[in-house]
Amino acid sequence: MDVQKAISEMTLEEKASLLSGSDFWHTKSVERLGVESCMVSDGPHGLRKQNQKADHLGIRESIKAVCFPTGCATASSFDRELLKTLGEAIGDSCQHEKLSVVLGPAVNIKRSPLCGRNFEYFSEDPYLAGEAAANFIQGVQSRGVGTSIKHFACNNQEYRRLSSNSVVDERTLREIYLPAFETAVKQAKPWTVMCSYNLINGTYACENRWLLTDVLRLEWGFDGYVMSDWGAVDDRVASVEAGLDLEMPSAGGETDRLVVQAVREGRLDERLVDLSCERILNVNQRYQNNARPDTLWDKQAQHELARRIAAECMVLLKNDGGLLPLKVGRRIAVIGAFAKKPRFQGGGSSHINADQVTGAWEEFSKLADVSYSEGYTIDSDEPNELLLAEAEVTAGAAEIAVIFAGLPDRYESEGYDRKHMRMPACQERLIRRVAAVNPNTVVVLHNGAPIEMPWIDDVTAVLEAYLGGQAVGGATADVLLGRVNPSGRLAETFPLRLEDTATFPWYGGEKVNVEYREGVFVGYRYYDAKRTPVLFPFGFGLSYTDFQYAHLILSASEIADTGTLTVSVEVTNVGKRAGKEVVQLYVADRESTVVRPVRELKGFAKVALESGETKTVSFTLGNRAFAYWNEKLHDWHVETGAFGIQIGKSSRDIVLEEDVNVLSTVSLPNRVTLNSIFEDLLADPEKAEILRPILDLYQSNMRRPAPDKEDSVSITDDMMRAMIAYTPLRSMMNFTKGQITYRQLVEAVEKMNHIEKPESGR
Repeated sequence: MDVQKAISEMTLEEKASLLSGSDFWHTKSVERLGVESCMVSDGPHGLRKQNQKADHLGIRESIKAVCFPTGCATASSFDRELLKTLGEAIGDSCQHEKLSVVLGPAVNIKRSPLCGRNFEYFSEDPYLAGEAAANFIQGVQSRGVGTSIKHFACNNQEYRRLSSNSVVDERTLREIYLPAFETAVKQAKPWTVMCSYNLINGTYACENRWLLTDVLRLEWGFDGYVMSDWGAVDDRVASVEAGLDLEMPSAGGETDRLVVQAVREGRLDERLVDLSCERILNVNQRYQNNARPDTLWDKQAQHELARRIAAECMVLLKNDGGLLPLKVGRRIAVIGAFAKKPRFQGGGSSHINADQVTGAWEEFSKLADVSYSEGYTIDSDEPNELLLAEAEVTAGAAEIAVIFAGLPDRYESEGYDRKHMRMPACQERLIRRVAAVNPNTVVVLHNGAPIEMPWIDDVTAVLEAYLGGQAVGGATADVLLGRVNPSGRLAETFPLRLEDTATFPWYGGEKVNVEYREGVFVGYRYYDAKRTPVLFPFGFGLSYTDFQYAHLILSASEIADTGTLTVSVEVTNVGKRAGKEVVQLYVADRESTVVRPVRELKGFAKVALESGETKTVSFTLGNRAFAYWNEKLHDWHVETGAFGIQIGKSSRDIVLEEDVNVLSTVSLPNRVTLNSIFEDLLADPEKAEILRPILDLYQSNMRRPAPDKEDSVSITDDMMRAMIAYTPLRSMMNFTKGQITYRQLVEAVEKMNHIEKPESGR
C-alpha cells in the first residue's frame, strides 16, 4: 500500500476515524482503500491477548501464554543479552498471534517503593532502566513486531493516576524521568510510544506538545506513532495538535467527530490529521510487510527459557556461613504457601493467563529427605496458631528450613499504591518462630518491590526471587541447590524503613498536585548523599564464588567534554565455582557549582568467569557521563574539574577509583546585574579589580565608629567578609548613604560584562 496515496484519497471522516481504535485492541480499517486493521496487546512480560470480552485491567480472561519474569526481576539481571533474548521470545509469540504491537516495556522510574506498579518497572536508576528497555525493544522488534514504550512520562504513582499533576522541575525531568525513554528511543527506535494518564506541570501528557513533539520527535528523532494509555485523552483536538496520533480504546466515534468538526471550523489544521494517519499506517504497514503468522510458538521451550531467565535475575541478599547452596541429602523443611503456589506476577493490565506454573515444592519433592508445612494462608494476614505450630515441628525436625514468603497479590497491583512496606503479619511471625527452632533458616522472597525485614538478623540466608514468572519454582530450586550460581543485583535500594525514603513525607499525600520535592535525589542518589543506612544498597548481590578487581586504567588523565574516555578493569574469579559478576561503573563529580548526587551509575557489564579466570572489562564514557542538566542553557553541561571513575560492587561498595580531569568547552551565560552578589563576583580576579574602589569605600564606612561612642568595638574582619559575601551590588548605595552612586554601580556592571573571557568551568 502506498500510504500517502491512500491518505490523499480518504475523506476527512475516514482520516479522523483512523485516529482512534475500533474496539479495545484494534486500529480501524478503511476497506475501500485496502487499509487493514491491526491488533495490539498488553504485555510486556508475556501476552495478554483477549478475543471477545475485552478490558484494560486484566479482569477478563485472556489466551493461554507464557508468563516471563516481570520488570523488577529482569532489570536485576543487569544483563543486556538476557533482555534481548526475552524480547525475541515475546516477538515470536506476537507473530504467532498476529499482533502488530506489544504494549511495553514499562520504564517509569521507581520514585517510591510504594508505587503499586513498581513490579512492572525496571529501576530507580534511569541509566539501567534505559539500557534494559533498549535491549528488550531490540529483541521484540527483531521479530518484525513493534513495541510501545510506556508510560510517557512521570507516571510514578497509581493514586489518582488519571488526574494527578506531576509537578517536576526541568532538571529533574531531564536527569531522572526522561533519560530511560530517551535511551530507548535513540538506541532501539520503538515503533510506538504510549503517553501516560497524568498531567505534567499542569498539562495532560496526551496534549503536551513540548513532550510529544518538541522533545520526543524533534529532539530525540522518534518516527513512530504515539498512542494514549487506555482512556487517557482529555481534549482530543488539543491532543492531535500536541502530537498524540492514536486514541485508545474506541470512543464509539465521538472523538472522531470532534476532530472533523475542529478541522471544518478551522480550529485544527487538517495536515496534522494527515500526519497522524501517516504515522499510524506506516507502523501498521511495517508489521504487515513482516507478518509471519506461521511462526512457531513453542510454549514448553519458552517455559524453560522463563526458568533460565528467572534464575539469572534472582538476588542472593544474605548467606551467612555459606549455608547456600543446599547440599542434597540433608533433611530440608520446605515451609510456606508460596512454595506450592508461588506469587509470580502482579495484577492489572500485565496479568498473564499462564499456560503452566511450577512451584519450588515440585522440585524439592523429588529429593529424598524433604518435608512440607503450609505455615500461613495467602488470603489472611492474621497468624494461624495451628499452622505456626505445625511449621515449628517440621522445621525443628530438619537440618535446614526454607521459608517461601513475600507479598500476596492484594498487596501490590496496578490501580493502587501500597500503604506500607511490611509483609503480612502471619509471615513475619512464621519467620521468627521457625528461625527460633532452626538456626539454618533460609527465606525466599516473592515480591515486586522492597519490603522491610525486621527479622533479617534471625535468619541465615535470604534469596530475593522477585516476581519470577511461571517457572519461578524451578528457577528457585536451581539457585538454592547450586545448579545456578546467583548473579542478580538489586536494581533498587532496599531501605530499612519506609520513613527513610526520600519521598516519605509527601508521597501520595496530595490529591491533585504531586510535587517531586526530592528533585534528582531518587533512590540511591538520596541514600548515598544523606549517608542513610540501608538494608541493601542499589547494585548489591552475593554469589557462591568471590571476585576481585585490579588494574583500573583510564585512557587519559584529562579530556575535553567533546571527547571520550575509555575505562578498563580486570575482574578475577578467585572462588571455587564458575559465576557471573556485574561490574558497575559510577561517576562522581568531585566539586560542582550545583548540588549533584555523590555518584551515578554510568556503565555496567555482566561477565561470566570460570574459577581462577580473569577478564578485562571495558567501558566508553562520553559527555553525558559527566554532565548535569543546566537550566540556564536548557541543555546538558559539563563543568571543568575532576571526576571520580569508580568501580563498585554496589553504590555503597566502591573497590577501585581514579580521577579524570574534564575540560568544559561551553561558555555559561553569566551576565552581571545590580543584583549579583560579591561572593560570585569576587571569584573572578578581573571583576574583583573593577570592584576594588567600591569595596574600599564600603569597608571604610562600615569600620567607622559610631559618632557618640568613640570606644565602640569595630566590626571584625570575619564579620566583614561574611557581610560582603552575600551583599548585592545595589545595596552599596544604601550602606554608604549615597557615597557610591547608582551611576558608579552601572558603570562597574558594564565593565564586568565586557570582560572577554570564556565562562566555562566552575
